[in-house]
Amino acid sequence: MTNPLLDRWTTPFEIAPFDTISDDDFAPAFEAAMKEARANIAAIADNPDAPTFTNTIEALELADEALGRVLSVFYTLAGSDSNPTREALQRDFAPKLAAYGSELTMNPSLFQRIETLWDGRDALDLTDEQARLLMLYRRNFVRSGAQLTGDDRDRLKEVKNRLAVLGTEFTQNLLADEREWHMELGEGDLDGLPDFLIAAAKSAADEKGIEGHVITLSRSLIVPFLQFSKRRELREKAYRAWAARGANGGETDNRGIASETLKLREERAGLLGYDSFADYKLETEMAKTPEAVRDLLMAVWKPARAQAEADAEKLEERMKADGQNGPLEPWDWRYYSEQRRKEEHDLDEAELKPYLQLDRMVEAAFDCAHRLFGLSFKALDLPLYHPDARVWEVTRNGEHVALFIGDYFARSSKRSGAWCSAMRQQKKLDGDTQPIVINVCNFAKPAAGSPALLSYDDARTLFHEFGHALHQMLSDVTYEAISGTSVARDFVELPSQLYEHWLEVPEVLAEYATHAETGEPMPKALLDRLLAAQTYDMGFQTVEYVASALVDLDFHAGAAPPDPMARQAEVLAEIGMPQAIEMRHRTPQFAHVFAGDGYSSAYYSYMWSEVMDADAFAAFEEAGSAFDRSLARKLEEHILSAGGSDEPDVLYKAFRGRMPGVDALLKGRGLDKVA
Repeated sequence: MTNPLLDRWTTPFEIAPFDTISDDDFAPAFEAAMKEARANIAAIADNPDAPTFTNTIEALELADEALGRVLSVFYTLAGSDSNPTREALQRDFAPKLAAYGSELTMNPSLFQRIETLWDGRDALDLTDEQARLLMLYRRNFVRSGAQLTGDDRDRLKEVKNRLAVLGTEFTQNLLADEREWHMELGEGDLDGLPDFLIAAAKSAADEKGIEGHVITLSRSLIVPFLQFSKRRELREKAYRAWAARGANGGETDNRGIASETLKLREERAGLLGYDSFADYKLETEMAKTPEAVRDLLMAVWKPARAQAEADAEKLEERMKADGQNGPLEPWDWRYYSEQRRKEEHDLDEAELKPYLQLDRMVEAAFDCAHRLFGLSFKALDLPLYHPDARVWEVTRNGEHVALFIGDYFARSSKRSGAWCSAMRQQKKLDGDTQPIVINVCNFAKPAAGSPALLSYDDARTLFHEFGHALHQMLSDVTYEAISGTSVARDFVELPSQLYEHWLEVPEVLAEYATHAETGEPMPKALLDRLLAAQTYDMGFQTVEYVASALVDLDFHAGAAPPDPMARQAEVLAEIGMPQAIEMRHRTPQFAHVFAGDGYSSAYYSYMWSEVMDADAFAAFEEAGSAFDRSLARKLEEHILSAGGSDEPDVLYKAFRGRMPGVDALLKGRGLDKVA
């Protein structure tokens, strides 16, 4: 019997045949694809012919295609629809993939071929894209230990293997804590909850086979519960459970994993000759140094903290007027802030939410992409990995561009957060390959037959992830290694955060924010109040984010702390963290940083990119239209289609003509006038 993961896929658009793949297929497909990749790499390294760009760099680009195909399917399922078998496979695959990566980048014969090409690059007559790719390959090999020898070489392999295991354990522990906890609500516990939240809590209870209503640790349930519940003791119980994820003791506790991870990262950086892991990590980013990151974060921290403290005083006054003694606590902020927002902006989330239907917001994201870039979206009926997932064909001028999959609803088998990934990336080497792109979110699932309603923050998340998707869909390069979102970490958030701005364009909301029951558009008065309140509570939002970024930076910019939790507390005390606000991601649940190296010492990158996205959207405002086609073509040419084909600052300057300062960011967050 053949393995569907290894067969040539004859499905429409060569999408993975999800209806024929079983969990039993993954391990044998993984081993077979790994064996094939190793053989291909050995053939490249041992090739008796003199190295050329084709027989070395391009050959490496194609060497592990089968492995990538198997893993793209597996990790799609492991992240969005996990089960015990898939979790066990993740634990098995992680060290094997780390070992494979070390074998590749520490192969002396292979590195020598790359080095020979590098030394003679001026005579190779390479295109700009090829020259960029050669530089990136050499840099990656050097930063992965290709120049190490002896014990240092062996130790780096051990460190990377262990880090891969720890990252997988961290993710699975966090998912387990989120999956296991829930709080049942009796009839008296629903006081203050709007209908949409009651319905979502009923749906969550149904998923768990429980009568009544439950609150889980999904952000789509926790946040509105903290906003609306009049029961302070229940808000505190829910918040403490949310904040304790990964720190509950026992087998799922992540504190020891975080400590060991930081020590190993410090050792890894030292083996490679860097003063700290942050110095190592930031070398290839736009920021370049920990000092540059800290300067940006502190420039934003000071006005954000001042705004948050002023807001806290007003919220505490409300709390005391409500008969509650004692200081404002983290489980009080959202509740009293929602009341203040309703009073000051006449804006009630319960009134707003019926106008933000998931399907209409998806249509809005699609329509903006059509008006800007000429893309069209057609729903398809194809077998996918879960009944909640949907798929569209993306075309332009009648020609196929990509497949787009949207998987929007929270479930206990899905890890928290929202993300974009590509099951297949765009490339032109060895045939023109069009991407298959996935957006995964965790919105509250409605009762059967009812429309899914979003908060405004949910709608912004949808646009954010779709911005990442456009970066993948519109990619137009030859090599997969620089395709789509294969860019510096502090540049990758530019397209996603920039696309959020189109949700705020009044004409977009006027057309697509329609009431779930009546179909009527959002009244202009409500629309105006919504847009006027966009910087409301921005002190809180900025403080919880920047605090997380500063802790992340501190963890990696010096010696690894012996007790990360103690050091976290020290950093927060040093920067004057307001008492009623906690980090957006406390260390034991900081998956951005500890589930892998992606955002380690780089959580700041959202804000670094925000400096650019505020400035980039200002270009459309200066042009007089959010849908200026000439500017959209320029954005596509220099950023969305370019991938990692050049340095990020070069790409941004080609679009905007200059690099921006922090002023646009502060203005966009309403913090430019804070004392």
